[in-house]
Parts: sequence; C-alpha cells; structure tokens
Amino acid sequence: MDIWIWSVRLTRTRSIASDACRGGHVRVNGARVKPAHVVRAGDEVRLRHEGRERIVVVSRVITKRVGAPVAAECYVDKSPPPPPREEAVTVAVRARGAGRPTKRERRSIDKLLGRPPVEERDRRPRGD
Repeated sequence: MDIWIWSVRLTRTRSIASDACRGGHVRVNGARVKPAHVVRAGDEVRLRHEGRERIVVVSRVITKRVGAPVAAECYVDKSPPPPPREEAVTVAVRARGAGRPTKRERRSIDKLLGRPPVEERDRRPRGD
C-alpha cells in the first residue's frame, strides 16, 4: 500500500506514506490498512494528507515511482475539490534601510497588536 501511494505521487516520500498507513489515515474499501496491504485494481483508497482527503480508485497497480503523467493514469481521482485559498493578511512593510522602529512607531505597533503600553509592562513586581 505505501509503495503504491508513493509510486502514484499521492505523497512525496515513501516514509510519509508508511506513516499515514500506520497512523490510520489510509483506508481501502472503508477498512484501515497497514503499509504492507496488497492493492488491487478497483480498490477505493482514501488518504488523509496535508489537511485534505484524497479519494482515488485504483485502475492500475505499479510498484515503481513513475512520472506524473503516467502516475495520473494509474488511478481515478474522485476527491472533492480543494477548499479555496484564503487571502493572506497584508503585513506592514518598512522601507528597506529604514532602520529600527522609533519609539512612537513601537507604541503604535504595540497598540495595533493589543499589547499593554511599555510603562505597564515595566511595573511588574521584582523578586527580592
């Protein structure tokens, strides 16, 4: 099983495929399988990997890693489409070479991030 998953490029390495099998993230026809499970044509393989579930039906069994176009012919992908990527939050960018933030800029950054003012952070009780 782990060799087939790796051969058809569902995972990047064979060790990742093997760990997925041992962790119960691979099911064949609804049953959890071990890495040494034998794959047959017509089996439905469900693989949870990188936050999404891949559902494939085996159409051809191979034991050696092949190129992506050949690997795509070895299974029929019935996976749901991946969720849309969320827009990245824009981060304030300082001009290159502008140096460290000034005291005023640090205070506005702390206010933006919800941190207490510097004066309150420095009033912590000291251990004697």
